[in-house]
Amino acid sequence: MTGWHGWRQTIPRPESGPSVAPGADVAAAVGHARLLAGQGRHAQALAWMERAARLAPDDRAVLYALAAVRLGAGDGTGAAEAVETVMAAGQGFRAGLRLLVLACCAAGAWARAAVALERFFTRYGFDPALSVPADLTCQHMGRSGWCALDGGRGVLHWGGLPQGCVPVVWLDGSRFGPRRMAGSSMSLPPRWRQAREIGILHDGMPLLGGSPDPVALCQVAGVALPDGQGIAGWAIMPARPEGRPALYLMDAHGRRRLKLTRRIVPMAAASAGPSTSVWAFRVGWADIAPQGRVRIVTGQGRDLTGSPLPVRLPRARRVFPAMRARGNGLLHPPGRAARCRVVVAVHADRERTLACLDSVLATLARRVEGPVVEIMVVDDASPDPVMAAVLDDLATHGRIVLRRHETNRGYPAAVNTALSDAAGMDVVLLNSDTLVADGWLDEMLRAAYARADAGTVSPLSNDATILTWPDPERPSPLAGGMEDVRHLMAAALTANGGQGPEIPTGHGFCMLIRHDCLHHTGLFRPELYGRGYGEENDFCMRARLAGWRHYAAPGVFVGHAGGASFGLSRPALQQRNHWVLNRLFPGYDRLVQDHIAADPLAAARQRLSLLVWHRAVLRAGLRGTVLLVSHGRAGGVAQVVADRARMWLTEGVLPVVVEPFPDGFVIRDGRHEGSCPPLHFVWPAQGAALVALLRALGLEHVEIHHHMGHGDRARELCQRLAVPYDRYVHDYAGICPRVTLVGREGRYCGEPDITECRRCVRALGTRVEETDADRLRRKTGRDLSRARRVVVPCADVARRLARYFPDIRFGTEPLEDDHPDQTLRQFAQPLHDHSLTLMPDTGLCRVVVVGAIGPDKGYAVLLAAARDARMRDLPLEFVVVGHTSDDAPLLETGRVFITGPYEPGQAVALIRSCGGQVGLVPSICPETWCFTLTLLWRAGLRSVAFDLGAVAARIRATGRGICVPHGLPVHQLNTFLLSYASARS
Repeated sequence: MTGWHGWRQTIPRPESGPSVAPGADVAAAVGHARLLAGQGRHAQALAWMERAARLAPDDRAVLYALAAVRLGAGDGTGAAEAVETVMAAGQGFRAGLRLLVLACCAAGAWARAAVALERFFTRYGFDPALSVPADLTCQHMGRSGWCALDGGRGVLHWGGLPQGCVPVVWLDGSRFGPRRMAGSSMSLPPRWRQAREIGILHDGMPLLGGSPDPVALCQVAGVALPDGQGIAGWAIMPARPEGRPALYLMDAHGRRRLKLTRRIVPMAAASAGPSTSVWAFRVGWADIAPQGRVRIVTGQGRDLTGSPLPVRLPRARRVFPAMRARGNGLLHPPGRAARCRVVVAVHADRERTLACLDSVLATLARRVEGPVVEIMVVDDASPDPVMAAVLDDLATHGRIVLRRHETNRGYPAAVNTALSDAAGMDVVLLNSDTLVADGWLDEMLRAAYARADAGTVSPLSNDATILTWPDPERPSPLAGGMEDVRHLMAAALTANGGQGPEIPTGHGFCMLIRHDCLHHTGLFRPELYGRGYGEENDFCMRARLAGWRHYAAPGVFVGHAGGASFGLSRPALQQRNHWVLNRLFPGYDRLVQDHIAADPLAAARQRLSLLVWHRAVLRAGLRGTVLLVSHGRAGGVAQVVADRARMWLTEGVLPVVVEPFPDGFVIRDGRHEGSCPPLHFVWPAQGAALVALLRALGLEHVEIHHHMGHGDRARELCQRLAVPYDRYVHDYAGICPRVTLVGREGRYCGEPDITECRRCVRALGTRVEETDADRLRRKTGRDLSRARRVVVPCADVARRLARYFPDIRFGTEPLEDDHPDQTLRQFAQPLHDHSLTLMPDTGLCRVVVVGAIGPDKGYAVLLAAARDARMRDLPLEFVVVGHTSDDAPLLETGRVFITGPYEPGQAVALIRSCGGQVGLVPSICPETWCFTLTLLWRAGLRSVAFDLGAVAARIRATGRGICVPHGLPVHQLNTFLLSYASARS
């Protein structure tokens, strides 16, 4: 017998060990998919590429490959979705747009194809592969034709026009008459490269792609970065990736052309495609004149990102661990400045910029006392005429002071424009992607004048490195926008008003510079930091060396979009300027790391978090709280806890989830889109604070879903709370240190006497904190006896536990409704997810296994069954919807395909897409419920399982499958699967 050939290809297994690293799994799946696609087996290729995408959902190169394979399999809509996911991250535009055009044409989405073609032709010019798609798009959209300019040769191509028709070309308002023309192309004069505007029309109407961008078509993109050996970087011509750009080194010796080497780089490094060739260069420090600055420029004289680079830096001055100088001489509180200037430098992103200015204007209009405040906006040559007009209007009405640069000079230079005449003023630097709320400025001024040596003050934010709340390591978006900022600002002021711990450096997203510190320290240094990043840290280090300190204002919260400035240039600019900063101030990194280790803002963040929790409950109008104790892992327990949380919320009760942490607890908002941040409490040191919080939230009772990871801490917490608790049983961790009742022989142990249990634990180890089964059961007995209720999922669990705890009354609450109307009604649901493609029919019996298949879930059974099917050449194959503890041996059999992890909402459709005849639950342990059995039923598959635990009980109760004896040899199991599937068909 021959199986599905796409599965029967052998996947090489690494030599290093039994497990395959995720990266190796992905590479194998991608490579195999490409092999199958090259052989014309597109359906099989798609299944393998979908697997790769599930294994690496954030790998944009894999998404590109997935889009190409989907397109080859005829799924244009799915291909377009994959491409747009990558392009939404700002990467791979050239290859992405080309693929998007083809995908939209395949899907018949002609309007989307026209938009993509317009973008491609305008930015990248002519591509022969798009000629036919462009013809078809113009026909379906009623466009007269299309045109595209070959930026390398200056040749205009067109199509879709009537025979013999020639488009009319305008260069900067002057009509151009072609000198040479062949068929459907013409050569433009060299001056097109300097044109500000090109227009191409037919019968007075612009063609599709008829406004090419000369700057984009001639653009050279790349980076130049310093390192220990010199300056290195790369460049590419996005409109002509095959072309070699001209790059020049400019230093005191003059202009010299650089030698370039072609290299293949991943998509993250360039914007031409999933992987692309770039032209790399390196110049050693010995070859650079050690004077002034060095530039890496294109043939048109434009600097690469990171250029110019300072070669001769000012004298380095250590900032850590050396003490600060004490040179400012301020022994008494300084005199307050009479004026304050809020500086907002703007360039692009009109929506965020105007929202920022609206928030500043609104808050300052409501101030009733304090210094006179003016808002100065520095327009750093914004390319947006609409935003420029709005700024002009605000300035005309006296709401802002506006200064404008003729050319884009970068953030440090824009700040200096505002600082140059700010003598005697306090200055607040505010990013244009921030939002402020009432009270922000007054509290920052209070913090600035609370200490004589306060040079700068910076607030908390959702995205501000060391000043990020609630977790400095995890910046978060502002889902609620301005409403969130108002609530958090009010809470911060209440929780932390008057506080001000020292920090190593201010943060430029929102930084108040006191007037006397500005006077002593001087302006920013754009000659060193170019377009931006690190310039405020440089200022703060110079101020530090002059004796000034920098403080946080945790009583202020300012919203920050974060990472919006500089787009894809951001990482390169950060790397460049971080190098400069550390060369100038040795010890800077250590200074920051020392602050992170000490974390003086921890208490302030915790106070704000606690208040946010309390106010969120009051705003939600909830009448109390229930505590759900869980182990913090994925799986069935997490699903039950989430379901219980939703149930409690419908009852008007706040669900709070407590999970283990190495030294205590993590408290999480149990609502699906809860606004309360996670809280970490050290136990028992912060036990009183945790108990006080829960009581303040109106805690009514506790549900204990799992003790694992908590040790005795969860029991101690319940005792201190002194409220009723219900105990939910989801597995056998209360009686078996191995949790699953699987013994040394790799099967259900039969629950032997305590002596054998101890031998098992000595041989295999424990998965819970308790190593002795007898002590574990005594602890569990005490917990169960003190519980208000003990709840189990099915009668099989109650009977099993009753052997150990005969005095306990168990209540049975099924985790799902197995009534036929509830489960079977989903059989007729159509496949709605286009990315889940039906697997090709091989003529073999296909058995579907669902979930994360590890040892206790029957991995060994599945592997043995697959090997037996191959050895006996049975017409039998298996699909694992999910993943396993070791995919490689299963894939090597040629009888197993593994989809990779899935999202919960995809499960049923994905199972149905497999085209299986029967489901299999190969668990060798007595399951207490089994959600994957329900998924198989909902996908329309009767299922086979061992006669063991809740799975067998549910199958017998519903009749939606059949049970086989536990321990049935795999050759008999395979024979039975074939027979059962044949009978069902």
